[in-house]
Amino acid sequence: MMRKIFLAIGIITIALGTVWAARAWNTLRVNARTAQFNNDVEDLFTALQKYKDRVGSYPTGGNLEVSKALQGNNSKNVIVIVGSAKKNNVNEKGEIIDPWGTPLRIYFSDTGVLIRSAGPNRRFDDSTVMDADDFIRSN
Repeated sequence: MMRKIFLAIGIITIALGTVWAARAWNTLRVNARTAQFNNDVEDLFTALQKYKDRVGSYPTGGNLEVSKALQGNNSKNVIVIVGSAKKNNVNEKGEIIDPWGTPLRIYFSDTGVLIRSAGPNRRFDDSTVMDADDFIRSN
């Protein structure tokens, strides 16, 4: 009888340990990608500021047009590549992507830039969604 109890306790312990390890692993992965996103965005802010300093304004258009402008497709043929942009953080279309593979949304104003990532769920959520995991950064 005691053997069965110890066996049951052992099985439950192994199951709980497996669940805990899986959650810990997932948390580590998300934290690593979040750190990568933060570094990539800082590099993108630097590149966009250098572009503005050299060309006179921020690029216009959506993600693909911004990516092309930073690669030299602009009125002054200026190429601006900084940090992680050298690591080809672009998809097959040439759009700048986040660590989860989703194209970033890039917005410009007179005073700065706002960059939005869909986050780990790869879905752009609004503020009413309970499990929203989007990342929004501005300079």
